[in-house]
Amino acid sequence: MLKARISTALMVALAAMSLGVIASVAWPARARDVVDIRKLPMRFAWVPCQDLCRGWISATGVITADTPKAFEDFASDRDLTGATIVLDSSGGSVNDTIALGRVWRGLGLRTTVGATIDGPGSAAGTAAVIPDAACESMCVFLLLSGKVRYVPPGARVRVHQIWMGDRANDARAASYTAQDLMIVQRDIGRLAKYTFDMGGSGDLLGLALSIPPWEALRQLSPAELWRTHIATTDAVADVLPARTIEPETPIASATAKPIQDRLVNGVAGAAAAPSPAKATKTADAAAAPVGGPAPPGPAQLR
Repeated sequence: MLKARISTALMVALAAMSLGVIASVAWPARARDVVDIRKLPMRFAWVPCQDLCRGWISATGVITADTPKAFEDFASDRDLTGATIVLDSSGGSVNDTIALGRVWRGLGLRTTVGATIDGPGSAAGTAAVIPDAACESMCVFLLLSGKVRYVPPGARVRVHQIWMGDRANDARAASYTAQDLMIVQRDIGRLAKYTFDMGGSGDLLGLALSIPPWEALRQLSPAELWRTHIATTDAVADVLPARTIEPETPIASATAKPIQDRLVNGVAGAAAAPSPAKATKTADAAAAPVGGPAPPGPAQLR
């Protein structure tokens, strides 16, 4: 009898393991299910789209001081003019977002929110974009840099105040100097100018700046996405267009680097203003806190 019970239990266990293997093959786990890549520094990857579309750029992770240079390196041997960026990010540095956003607008990039996954059961690894993703805090202002902007139903776009990134986790208990307040005020001014330059509305700033870092991020409703000018189209084909019957040169094909100079100039121009050692970041960003006395630096949005 005992032997029979052990055999039955073993059979059940093996069956469960088999079902688990089948499920994992049919529905591959996303990378962030194992390691939350949204908490790592932002990475860029070109995603080819087989025969149906022109592909896109996956941009996932936190915007840091290294992100503008990382994008410059990524774009150095590609012609990305008019390409689409698919964002999945918890935010990051205010000033580096502004610098990168101006470069993207200069390239005429389109932006959307989403996560890139492999197609279920696809041996060829055909990729797809799903709306199970979030664009939070400063990512929202990076989304705003797109010449055309699409937010799919189901994607989460959330805003918060700018705050000192090294004190965002316990903002009410932290102490602040007059210089800290000056840094935040200055970066709000920079962010306001950038928002209007990108075609955003004052409502976007009003909504973001009304949510302190000790409260949950505020998710924008579909109506607010339009009112703040975050969304400019409700057609996914406007950001991920299908190939024509006779496709032109694929976006992001290798070139002799015509873009590199423009990227270098764009980043340099954005950083031309005095850049403090203390940078402001989103309170969500998992970057190491900046400490020690230093000249005024940037603030952070949570």
